[in-house]
Amino acid sequence: MILAADVLDLLDATITNIAAPTITADLGGGPGLVQWLGASYALALGALLVPGGRLGDKYGRRRLFLLGLTGFVIASLACGLAPDPTTLVVARLAQGAFGALVIPQGFGILGATWPRDQIGKAFSLFGPAMGLSAVGGPILAGFLVDADVLGLGWRPMFLINLLLGGAALFAAARLLPRDPGDPTVSVDIRGAALLTGALLGLLGGLIDGSQNGWTTRPLTLLLLGAALSLAFCHRQRTAPHPLIEPTLLHNRGFAAGLTLGVVAFAATSGLLYVLSLFLQQGLDRSPTGTALALIPLTIGIVLASIACHGLIHTHGRRLVHAGLLTLLTGCAWLLLLIHNSGTDTEGWTLIPPLLILGLGMGTCFGTVYDVTIGDIAPSEAGSASGSLNAVQQLANAAGAAAVTTVYFRTPGGETHATVVSLVAVGAALMACLPLARLLPRKAQEEQHH
Repeated sequence: MILAADVLDLLDATITNIAAPTITADLGGGPGLVQWLGASYALALGALLVPGGRLGDKYGRRRLFLLGLTGFVIASLACGLAPDPTTLVVARLAQGAFGALVIPQGFGILGATWPRDQIGKAFSLFGPAMGLSAVGGPILAGFLVDADVLGLGWRPMFLINLLLGGAALFAAARLLPRDPGDPTVSVDIRGAALLTGALLGLLGGLIDGSQNGWTTRPLTLLLLGAALSLAFCHRQRTAPHPLIEPTLLHNRGFAAGLTLGVVAFAATSGLLYVLSLFLQQGLDRSPTGTALALIPLTIGIVLASIACHGLIHTHGRRLVHAGLLTLLTGCAWLLLLIHNSGTDTEGWTLIPPLLILGLGMGTCFGTVYDVTIGDIAPSEAGSASGSLNAVQQLANAAGAAAVTTVYFRTPGGETHATVVSLVAVGAALMACLPLARLLPRKAQEEQHH
């Protein structure tokens, strides 16, 4: 059931990439809703992931797992029944928030209950399952949208969580061991609230201003977001248990990896949204056809991740550098192809650049965080890992909003908008290359799974 919960999280993180055009056609909301659909989920998940883990330590992992999974299922129902864009975005925020209660508990429960000599076997199941979910999630979403089950259009892709999540919840209630928790654990709720408010203000101002003009409302949201960001930074310096340990930020390799991860994950998150939009709006692909067209990219991610598993301890940061260069190669190939062929691009011609993009993502993202924590103290490993995972989700939220803003604000049709977006993504990836040289040379053997 722990694996099932992680699969649910990955499915709901990716399904709106495919369904966004269909949802906006039904509910309205225009480009702003497209941007919020993915960003809202990732924002709430990222901002609350570290506090979610500490709440499990404090009140018991089983209790938080059940609470989070119950809330996730209810939020999925709210998504499926949403009558308007605002309700849907709020429900997506709730999905992400409850997901942040579920995800950290799973690995803690496994570590506490499985024998040490078998824990590797347990973790080895996650890679293939996540790979299959990454491929199957968008395909399932596309199929459900195109099937128009009971005339519900896109809604079944959220309502199916009632079945999947309900089954996982039933199993978890019966099988998960009880644990009392530790009342002495400190949870920085204030810091998490400041971070969430800051990101909501900044993203809200960016999306509103890019769509409706830079009036008083978006500027106020941006100022509010900036003020809350300063308050969060102050809280990080003064809180007894901050979300990111200050000593980690003084480590050059960790700081470089954190920055590289933010930029690279943000760029590629936005790229995936833009590719889905181009395939549907530019090439008139159906949601299912769009999901199938992106399979080469997912295959590349899975293949490269598997291949790099045995190479990371000998090649270290060179894999990150190679992954970035491969990503840039795929991005440049795709840019030239779309620039030259536009809306006449043949589907089969997309396969090679998408496969290369996937190989680059799998090589870079499958190794960057293991290398980033390569020279930190063992006592900081838990905090570092949690912080990096949270930042990855926040980068996904920011990237989905920023790159799609470039796409929607670029005049001249889908082809030109996609080309400009690819240029922006390429520039961001280029900026990551110097950072890769600052990473630790090797990953720690005991930190890599």
